[in-house]
Amino acid sequence: MFKRLLATFILLAPLGAAPAWADAKFEAFIEKSLWPKVKAAGFSRQLFDQAFAGITDPDPAVLKLAGNQPEFTSTTSDYLAKAVTPIRIETGQAKKADEAKLLAAIEKKYGVDRHILLGIWGMESNFGKDKGSMSVMRSLATLAYSGRKKNYANEQLIAAFRILKRGVVKADNFTGSWAAAMGHTQFIPTSYISYAVDWTGDGVKDIWNSKEDALASTANYLAKAGWKADRPWGWEVTLPEDFNKSLIGRSKWRTVAEWQKLGVVRADGAKFGSPQADAFVMVPQGVAGPRFLVTRNFLAIMDYNLSHSYALAVGHLGDRIRGKGPIIASWPSVDFDLSFEQRVDLQRRLIAKGFETGGTDGRFGARTYEAIIAYQKSAGLPLNGVPSVKLLQHISKAGG
Repeated sequence: MFKRLLATFILLAPLGAAPAWADAKFEAFIEKSLWPKVKAAGFSRQLFDQAFAGITDPDPAVLKLAGNQPEFTSTTSDYLAKAVTPIRIETGQAKKADEAKLLAAIEKKYGVDRHILLGIWGMESNFGKDKGSMSVMRSLATLAYSGRKKNYANEQLIAAFRILKRGVVKADNFTGSWAAAMGHTQFIPTSYISYAVDWTGDGVKDIWNSKEDALASTANYLAKAGWKADRPWGWEVTLPEDFNKSLIGRSKWRTVAEWQKLGVVRADGAKFGSPQADAFVMVPQGVAGPRFLVTRNFLAIMDYNLSHSYALAVGHLGDRIRGKGPIIASWPSVDFDLSFEQRVDLQRRLIAKGFETGGTDGRFGARTYEAIIAYQKSAGLPLNGVPSVKLLQHISKAGG
């Protein structure tokens, strides 16, 4: 009924009149700010008009979603519980069997583990079921117009026009997520330009409709991001009781063989393999929770999405699809005695002291825990890695 009334309203509107919901300031922004950028990049006015036809107001859903990315706003344990589900594992295993020939061929060409590709495919679009139906051009215009992602949006906008100019997709069917991530494995426009491949050989790098092109493009991306075929992304590990916690974090790379000499073992009791692979110890939810020894392949996944929670979810989902078990250690509570403002203040003061937390968003992830441990080491405090009011007070008194 609503659609019928809306259609009637449009038909009765005076010809040439702007829709009632049009935003004059937004339309002016598209014309006076975006068009000069697009023109300077060498694109025609005709293509510009086609791209923004019917786009008259910012998308409120884009701004809401931009400020509420679960991989950056929830705890790692909460994120994994929603990302690595039984149905997603089962679907991934079915896809592994159904696409065995394709996955084997892609794995052979690019050297990227098929289970990681399945993990990304599952995480990004639920194996092609949720590729995103939002207008890429409206999303990018919205982000360029308002919010904290203006630089990102402007860069992606030019790449999006390159895609349109190539005729890969038509303007009225140019869809993706709120961040303009597109297709089966959610490539942003710049990633498409740099890494998309035509696996099927039909002359089109079609990440929207061809799972073959999308999965091969993702493998190409990871290979160029540094993925090595001779090692996994990482392992859940157990640390010895006398482990020196100052060795936790990405600045403490050692070979797997060296970590073994320090008493680090796999949590499932199996052998590591990859003895010469560089790795570091990561504690995504603090030293009391699960610990992981992650290789540079983990960073290749993070190149795809900067969130530690996302990279861990991809790796773990891939392992579950492979047939491995769940994470063994229990996730600890993160109900610390800090208000949100105090959390942000703690991160800000740690950064000022030279200990990178990965941001000042009040969310404690792997980087914040690493920063706390590093600060405690420098200040001669017990290395418990626990954020607290007492720790904040200590940093404040120390002039942080």
